[in-house]
Amino acid sequence: MTAAAVARATGERLAAAERAGLNATLHWSQPLLDAEAARVDALPPGGLLQAMPIGIKDNIVTAEQPTTCASRILEGYTSPFTATAVERLRAAGAMVAAKANMDEFAMGSSTEHSAFGRVRHPLDADRVPGGSSGGSAALVAAGVVPAALGSETGGSVRQPASFCGIVGVKPSYGRVSRYGLVAFGSSLDCISVFGRSVDDAARVLSVMSGADRLDATTLDRPPMPVPAPRPDLRGLRVGLPKEYFPGDLHPGVAAALERTRKAILDLGAEVCDVSLPHTPFAVPTYYIIAPAEAAANLARFDGVRYGPRRVGP
Repeated sequence: MTAAAVARATGERLAAAERAGLNATLHWSQPLLDAEAARVDALPPGGLLQAMPIGIKDNIVTAEQPTTCASRILEGYTSPFTATAVERLRAAGAMVAAKANMDEFAMGSSTEHSAFGRVRHPLDADRVPGGSSGGSAALVAAGVVPAALGSETGGSVRQPASFCGIVGVKPSYGRVSRYGLVAFGSSLDCISVFGRSVDDAARVLSVMSGADRLDATTLDRPPMPVPAPRPDLRGLRVGLPKEYFPGDLHPGVAAALERTRKAILDLGAEVCDVSLPHTPFAVPTYYIIAPAEAAANLARFDGVRYGPRRVGP
């Protein structure tokens, strides 16, 4: 299928999702999709993400579309540059399909707190898709795009991936450039990826990982390789932290974990018990670091430097 055909089909799926009331997108248009397809056709063939349409959380800047962070404060704002992660995806042949809805300034865990309305779960409109990257997760879960970018500060990709039944990967801090990510908690933020399959997520993460001279916090390591498919898990050891299995764990969650444990064993891996004794301090530590950094980072959005300009009374 040509990039132009992929762009048309993606536009049809985006329009259908809008008609269904998913409310997962903030900015997209067919002309922009067609321009992305023309750009892909001008690239040498064989890119790792050739003609793959990808959703982008709306706190990751792009020069062609507005970046609002789902806030009226930034309504109409367009960045003069594009995030490094997005530039790398485009260089590998990917197409930016849409900017995805989110919790305002990435502060939330359900994507009910967007200034432009809540995102609905693609399988049950009465449920939430998780957050704060719920728009990206919903687009992938609804089959609109095979992959999407989110950002994670304290669970904002892994949690909606779990809620929506898709793959969500948060890389280690510094593995992906934060250049062009609107900061929430600078020492915690990670651009992360959703995929309909492990392979889709792995290819996207491989392309956008690696050192970046525009972000001094990136690790001086080459991009992550795409792991080769394997028929089983022989030779792997999987640890189960005992602190993650408290007595009040929800029975449904416990049953799902037990099914996963059995599947891992059936595939030949070794499963062992481990202890992470600092686990009880993780959430309290997060709620010291994240609000302090958010207060510093978000102070710039005070209506002076950013936001709509109106003349007259």
